[in-house]
Amino acid sequence: MLGLDRRAARIAWTVFLVSLMIGAVYAMRKTLMIFVIALFFAYMLTPLVDFVARFVPQKVSRTTTLLLVYIAMMALLITGAVLLGTKIGEEATGLATKLPQMLQRTDIIDNMMPSWLAPYHDKILNSLRGQMQNLDQEVLPMLQSAGERILLGLGNVLTIILVPILSFFFLKDGPVLRQHMLDSFTNENNRKMLEDILNDVHELLAKYIRALFLLSSATFLSYTIFLSILGVPYAILLSVIAAILEFIPVVGPLLAAAIVLLVAGFTGFPHLLWIVFFCAAYRLFQDYVLSPYLMSSGVEVPPLLVLFGVLAGEQIAGVPGMFFSVPVIAILRVILVRIEREQRRRQIVEPRERLAGVVIS
Repeated sequence: MLGLDRRAARIAWTVFLVSLMIGAVYAMRKTLMIFVIALFFAYMLTPLVDFVARFVPQKVSRTTTLLLVYIAMMALLITGAVLLGTKIGEEATGLATKLPQMLQRTDIIDNMMPSWLAPYHDKILNSLRGQMQNLDQEVLPMLQSAGERILLGLGNVLTIILVPILSFFFLKDGPVLRQHMLDSFTNENNRKMLEDILNDVHELLAKYIRALFLLSSATFLSYTIFLSILGVPYAILLSVIAAILEFIPVVGPLLAAAIVLLVAGFTGFPHLLWIVFFCAAYRLFQDYVLSPYLMSSGVEVPPLLVLFGVLAGEQIAGVPGMFFSVPVIAILRVILVRIEREQRRRQIVEPRERLAGVVIS
């Protein structure tokens, strides 16, 4: 009718709906990011909630247990923010104040430069001076703003308030939402496949998020103890930066080590080689001992694919994209593996069932 092909119209309509959905997701990316962060926060609290529930009488509801955990958690977070946040704010403000003078000290660069780069000394020095000017214009205002915000307790108040609230509802209503999703499928095979996918994704996220939290905590403690013993300036601030960057796979730890070395070098710390040895030893310990033990079989993504996901995620969504790239890739892998298993199962089971029906008839 009117020269329109019905199949082509269906394809065009499907493409339009998919494009509309992608556009809606992009438009709501900030809101979705808050919900995803709240979901990850809920996964971090789940072991604590389950642990407290063991010692609470059975007549006490799960909602009451959640409230008890949240009250204790908020008290700890507020106490930590007051004690640690003040120190971080002071160090960030102090570093921002001294940064312009540090960036003008080319003698430090000469001492840090190896002898085999001597023929390229002038070119490297001119290039670094240009980069230092950019740092002076871009990093200085950022550090001053960060220090003031941490010191004064400012920031995105709405996000800080919403994340714990949403996490509470994820923990409280998560099983109900999961059951509603399963009940929406009438086909038993599809329902079973969705249930397997949800179980795999739940186990994957639980192991990944808890492992990241423990790795970040271990990084903060290790860097704080080591840098404080050596007397490196701004030890707490550098340890917090290293702990935060631990959430970004591959790139984050390397960037953290570079920041620690640069700040230590520009502040005149004489034993940079000790920092290099520590960063290398800690990375080996974490990558080959601590991380495999915590991750277990939770995330099975090839390193090359992880690196690609981190770089692609940065181009798509900046720093949050780098953080979420690995779990997104792992979840897609879980879904594809489950779909492939289900297809293989049907290819084997359905012909047998038809054959059995023919034999019986």
